[in-house]
Amino acid sequence: MNQSPLLEKLDRTLSPIGAKVGNQRHLKAVSEGMMMTLPLIVIGSIFLILANPPINVDLVDPATANIFVKFLLNWKEFAVNNYSMLTTPFDMTMGIVGMMSAFTISYFLAGEYKMKAPICGLISTAVFLMVSAPVSEGAMPTSFLGADGLFVAIIIALSTVEITRFVENKGWQFKFPDSVPPAVTAFVNSLVPLLLNIIVIYGINILIVSNMGVNLPQAIMKILTPALSVVDNVWGYILIITLSNILWILGVNGTSIIFPIVFSLGIANTGINADLVAAGQDPNVYMNLQMFRFAILGGAGNTLGLILLMMRSKSSHLKTLGRLGIVPAMCGINEPIIFGTPIVFNPILAIPFIVTPIITVLLGYFAQVLGFITPGYMVDPSFIPFFAQAYFSSMDFKNVIFVFLLVVMSVATYYPFFKVYEKNMLLQENGMSEDNIA
Repeated sequence: MNQSPLLEKLDRTLSPIGAKVGNQRHLKAVSEGMMMTLPLIVIGSIFLILANPPINVDLVDPATANIFVKFLLNWKEFAVNNYSMLTTPFDMTMGIVGMMSAFTISYFLAGEYKMKAPICGLISTAVFLMVSAPVSEGAMPTSFLGADGLFVAIIIALSTVEITRFVENKGWQFKFPDSVPPAVTAFVNSLVPLLLNIIVIYGINILIVSNMGVNLPQAIMKILTPALSVVDNVWGYILIITLSNILWILGVNGTSIIFPIVFSLGIANTGINADLVAAGQDPNVYMNLQMFRFAILGGAGNTLGLILLMMRSKSSHLKTLGRLGIVPAMCGINEPIIFGTPIVFNPILAIPFIVTPIITVLLGYFAQVLGFITPGYMVDPSFIPFFAQAYFSSMDFKNVIFVFLLVVMSVATYYPFFKVYEKNMLLQENGMSEDNIA
């Protein structure tokens, strides 16, 4: 079966780029290192959902609720009373994925260089903790141990291996007779690389703290966070959402950077709409919280359509990952897809990852302007299925139908790029010829 002309053209254009990027040792190490942390992300996501039941207690009357709603209310009460206990598995899995990535990425890069991977991983983790979680008065901050510190983890992981490799290439190592146990030799020869890494990377961090008053991760966040006034119109909104998704492709949690901006704006404008509805008027502020939901349908990059395609893929890797990721994605959690597929440093899937949210935001904006859907005037609960959010935001079933149409649009946008990527994955998995896959 021959491919369509569009798929053939995309294949000829993007596949060589994807192959070149995929074989670059640093990017390959980032991809493989993040893949190792995938179990942490998946399990962490599950416990985050368990801690946030899909119900808004302000919208239901317990006296008239049916058995299912009463179950949700009891679940909500239990989750509120035991939130810390329920989120501990999240904190100790997905909540430390940055620290874990510092180890795994350096481990795989060291393997590419035929270096001692475990030692390189330990050096990277130690330096990452010095920079991202310095102990103060007996307490270790955790803000940058998770996804927020992932960009710093990538930089430190790659840098520490290169510094350690520099030491080895210069021959700054001790030579011992064969009678000395290998563990002793490895211990002694790890001292100089560790010391030099601390001097260079932690030294840079000290300079940043001295001059800017913030550490390296905080400085990066400060530079990347744009101003609130930019996003109070659809074009500025699209700009900041696009910036967020570009950062995701580079391995940075872009959503965490823009979230305070778009969420604050969304809450404020949703409140204005609520006042209008309370006064008997129609809501007419379009940059409300609902717009953010349109931008992250299935998570950053609107990947719900991609996940549906993955669930029916011929590639065992993509199919398994899609089936694992569908439930978290329905609640807006798609780190397993971003890092497991991966979309990070993936030039083929990066295009629809950026383009799809632009389309959904524009469609959501004009659907409100033209009166096809109701602008959001209620703050819907987070971490509930996307269709429930659509209903609770406006109490209008037209909004629910609209988000399902956006999912269909997402499938159509991702489809040609997915087919190109799927073909490459099948070539890797099965050694199949292009004629058999086409």
